[in-house]
Order: sequence, then structure tokens, then C-alpha cells
Amino acid sequence: MRTAIVLGALLLASCGFNGTDADGGEEQAVQPAAETDDPDLAGFETQDLADPELRREMQLQVVLDSQGFGPGVIDGGMGLSTRNALKGFQEANSLEITGELDEPTRTALARWDSVPATRVVRIPESWGQLEFSEVPEEPADQAAMERLGYESLDEKLAERFHTTIEVLSELNPGGRPAGMQRGPGIAAATAATGTLAAGGQATAQGNGAAAARGEGEAAPTATPASGANAGAQEPVFRPGQLVRVPNVGLDGPLRAAGDDDEREWQRTLASLGVSSDQPQAARVVVDRSESWLKAYDEGGKLLAMFTVSSGSERDPLPLGEWGINGIGRNPTFRYDPELFWDVPDSEEEQQLPPGPNGPVGVVWIDLTKEHYGIHGTPEPQTIGRAQSHGCVRLTNWDAARLAGMVSGSTKVVFQA
Repeated sequence: MRTAIVLGALLLASCGFNGTDADGGEEQAVQPAAETDDPDLAGFETQDLADPELRREMQLQVVLDSQGFGPGVIDGGMGLSTRNALKGFQEANSLEITGELDEPTRTALARWDSVPATRVVRIPESWGQLEFSEVPEEPADQAAMERLGYESLDEKLAERFHTTIEVLSELNPGGRPAGMQRGPGIAAATAATGTLAAGGQATAQGNGAAAARGEGEAAPTATPASGANAGAQEPVFRPGQLVRVPNVGLDGPLRAAGDDDEREWQRTLASLGVSSDQPQAARVVVDRSESWLKAYDEGGKLLAMFTVSSGSERDPLPLGEWGINGIGRNPTFRYDPELFWDVPDSEEEQQLPPGPNGPVGVVWIDLTKEHYGIHGTPEPQTIGRAQSHGCVRLTNWDAARLAGMVSGSTKVVFQA
């Protein structure tokens, strides 16, 4: 992984939420969306509609995510990422660290029992102004693009709520949010927007170009894309449509935009449902064997814990203590075939544009260990499963949160 220092002003990030799955089943008051002319900064109207399923595991993931212990993709499962998040919660609350939802942990979590697992939102009409493009497999073709953005409205919506298109489909059976009872308001919404089954292309001209990078900035290099984004699918969600989503990544306060780079980062935070308030981390620890990353404050208190992918047999995680050179927000990517054992050296070097579907996602945290960094990914469902080329990978939303926690004074420890 070859990189140069990419410096940027720190923004603090966190995810909060509020309850929306009230009893009753009828459409009730709508929380107005934030007013903006920028489609990527458009807020979501929230419906107050009942969910017929308890969704215990998803509710647990929602609570853990809100407390800084990322369960990875919100899917209602009890996999590695959720168990790691439970371990983080247990450590922070001085409980026995088991990774299980045991009785002491249930008791500690009881204060959030009223938090719903899901909520119903209306997709902003302004998303109809966005353009989505398939990301090609070949680096040379990617280099010709202006931005490696989302391939469909479906993908953008899923990442906004820290989940997958498949989970969104399960939460909206038959093209309608689970638990939504048809009434005058619902009928009007359905007539205006159609259903999931109706599908329809939700794209239009006008996707904003990536913000201009500052003079003298160089781009990181890291793990090349795996090709999982090849073949964009026809979107099935539409602007203006009501959909049930996991109750995470709510609209939060965003800092007033300054220069182009700052405005682009604000758009990124909005697209990930990440707001701008996060405590500062004095130390970050990555554990290779258990696939987690922990962030601690100066007093040794655990602030956050995320599941990661870190290294492989061919490119092991470089154990030791490191520092942070700089933080690249929405970084470009220098694709150098000579740095990857599984890429022919005969391929040409390429400069890839920024975007959430780029090889390092939306964040590159450059380490003092040459060629290595902590970064995002275009494939959140692979975190904790697929190996990397030595770097540390997180979901884009967790990487954005971490980027707000760290600075040049943060120490980084890689351990076995």
C-alpha cells in the first residue's frame, strides 16, 4: 500500500436516533425533512408507523450502533460483527466480556428497550436529480470516470441506513413497509410513488462532481477493488416512496459548508447518516485474531469498537505501534500494480477518482507504517470476512465515524 500524506480538517461524527415505531398502524405526523437544494444533503421525512415484528436482534444492533459499538451491516443477525459490538458494550460497562446477550448484558441494555428496531421514511424527491452509474471492473475504465459513486438508488439507500438491499426488501414485503396499514394518506403515497415491485429508474442528470482536492495533495494507494460491484442492478426503490429502514443513521447536525472539500465531506456524512459530534480518541487498537478495532480516550475509556478486515497470509497486518500522518476524506486512489501480488505488473498505473465505491471508500487514514492505512470499503457486507492486502478496512459509515475521532496525535497499535 503506497500512500502520501493527505491532510484535512477534522470533522467529528456519530450516529444518533429516535423512536418511530409507535403503536397504532396508521400514518401519523411526518417529521419535515431538512430544506436544501442539494440532493445529497436532503433529509428524510419520518413516518410514525407500527412494526408488526419485534425484531429483537435488529433492535440490539440499532442500540449498539447508536452507542458507538458498530455491528457492521444491520441485518438482524448475530454474526461476528454483532458479537464484537456486544464485547465492546460489555467492556465499556464493566461487564464480563462474553460476546453473548447474557442476563447482565440484557439488564444493562434495558434502558434502551423502548428504542424501535426500524422506522418508515420517505425517500427524498430530490434524489430523482441524482445520476447513478455502473462501476466498471477494470481500473483503466474506473480512472476515466469522474466519480466512483453509488450504482443505484437502492445501493445509496442501503448504505444510508447501514444495511443491504436484501434487508430493505425484507422490510418492505410486497412493495410496502411492513406494518403499514392502507389509509387515505398511504393510498395517496402509493399512487404518487408506486411500490417496490413496480420498480422504475430513479436516476436523472445532475450528480455533483467530486470536490476539487487541495493543491499539493497526493492520493493513497491500498487494496484494489474486488469486482463485486460489477453489473449494476435496476433500481426498485423510487424518490418519494415510503420505505421501512433500520432505525440507524438519522439526520444529524452538519457543519456549515466552507470550501469545496468541506462541502463534499458534509455531503458524504449526510449520505452515510453520520452526524458531526464524536469524542476524541487518544489510542486506537486493532486486533488481528478477533477482527476488531477499539478507540480509547486519554483516560483509557473505550469510546467505540468496530469489526474490521485486516491483512492476510500474503499481506499480514504489520504488528507494532504506529502514528497517523494524516486523514484523507473522499480520497482519490493511486492504483499501482507493482504493490499487489495478485495483479500483473504489466498493468498500467492508474489514478482513480474518489467515491464510496472506490477501493478505499470514503476515508484513508494514513499511518506512519509506509504503504499502510485504515480505510473504508465499497463492500460493507465483507467486513470481518474477506481478507485485505494488509490494510485495515471498515464499513464506510464506521470509517467516517473513526475519521472524526482521530488526529495526528492519536496512537495506533496493531496486535495479534
